[in-house]
Amino acid sequence: MEEPRKNGRGSNSAQLRRYNERIVLQILRRAGEASKAELARAVQLTNAAIGAIIQNLIEEGLIVAAGKRHDGSRGQPATILRLAPGGAYSFGVRLDRTNLETVLMDFSGHIIDRCLHDMILPAPARALEILLQDVAHLRGQLSQKEQARITGIGLAQPFNLGAWLHELGLPEADFGKWEDYDLARALEEATGLPVFSENDGTAAAVAELFYGLGRQNDNFLYLFLGPAIGGGLILKGDVVRGVSGNAGDVAMIPVPPSSLSTAPPARHAWDLLLTRASLVSLARHMAPDDFASLHRKDLQDALERDDARFLEWMEDCAAAVGLALRSAYALLDMPLVVIDGDLGRRFGDRFRKVLKTIVDEAAPERLSPEIELGSFGHDAGAIGAASLPQFFNFSPRAAILTGGKDTGPAGAGRTEDRRSFPARAARLGSHLAEPSRTD
Repeated sequence: MEEPRKNGRGSNSAQLRRYNERIVLQILRRAGEASKAELARAVQLTNAAIGAIIQNLIEEGLIVAAGKRHDGSRGQPATILRLAPGGAYSFGVRLDRTNLETVLMDFSGHIIDRCLHDMILPAPARALEILLQDVAHLRGQLSQKEQARITGIGLAQPFNLGAWLHELGLPEADFGKWEDYDLARALEEATGLPVFSENDGTAAAVAELFYGLGRQNDNFLYLFLGPAIGGGLILKGDVVRGVSGNAGDVAMIPVPPSSLSTAPPARHAWDLLLTRASLVSLARHMAPDDFASLHRKDLQDALERDDARFLEWMEDCAAAVGLALRSAYALLDMPLVVIDGDLGRRFGDRFRKVLKTIVDEAAPERLSPEIELGSFGHDAGAIGAASLPQFFNFSPRAAILTGGKDTGPAGAGRTEDRRSFPARAARLGSHLAEPSRTD
């Protein structure tokens, strides 16, 4: 695996070739497949130049020929190229206040296996122990040769884990111990792998941008309804992080207090969106005295049987999210909202319809964004986390052309600050792709 360039040494032509190689990889990641001629047109290179890049990427094991395309025209059928699933591997760690999840992902974006723990977040030392066991278990599923192609660990976790416990109705437990704990550094030191950390909402937005609706849409607000609601902002085909990395953190939007009797008392005349829009609030409404014992399957079962308490919560949640979206739309003028979550497609379809009605009815001059269901359900955060090391290692970042360092996109790890690749390079080949939904 090629080491990231640390300085500006080397010829401009070598840097440009490396940059173009990564543009090709980015196109194939987003498009799924393409022919040599399509890649040459997209990257605006000659057939000879694109041929040399393709040959080099095949020799490095990053792309493969995947058959011929017969389109009925004269001449030889075109060879179809795809990313090689075994070209690289990465771990994704999604850490939340009520669960821990670790996945192993290949270069094509396929999750090979996962380890999931539904539990109130334990103390840092115990959480690290669990995650290291999971990483060791997943790593053991790869051969020694495959392990040499591991690019790192992506870590997705909420901003300030010990905050908002009152609004979520969670016990103090061990959350206070996380205030000054650097999990990314601890994972890096224990595994010897580079760790790339992001806000969990931003990481889920990365998954949608790389592999889902982002392949056809340059601008959207992304929402993920998990233990708490999170989000990410996509503008001009790239993730907007903000100064502190928390742009799109819709959980903090003020809304009226909940009307549910199980909601914790508001501290002000208003409340935070996460109080009303979270699976913790659903669990709390389902079992006020024992909600910490409920798992995702319990909540899905309530959905399947149309439990009255579930329907009460969904109405309250959708009303709060709808109000927040009106505010977001007024500020951002984004054409699309993508909403996903931990409860699967059936919930997503129902919630989207209810939310769309609420947003449209409240719209001044009938102006509203489109609202679409995300592509990955409960896998979004884990896929986004696992995408971070691959983003750093294989995306066409502008710093490749200069050999220098730059600042801060989704995928920013501990070892180097980075700016996202140009939107034009990111969008190349998007017309070839179709998103797919998996639950």
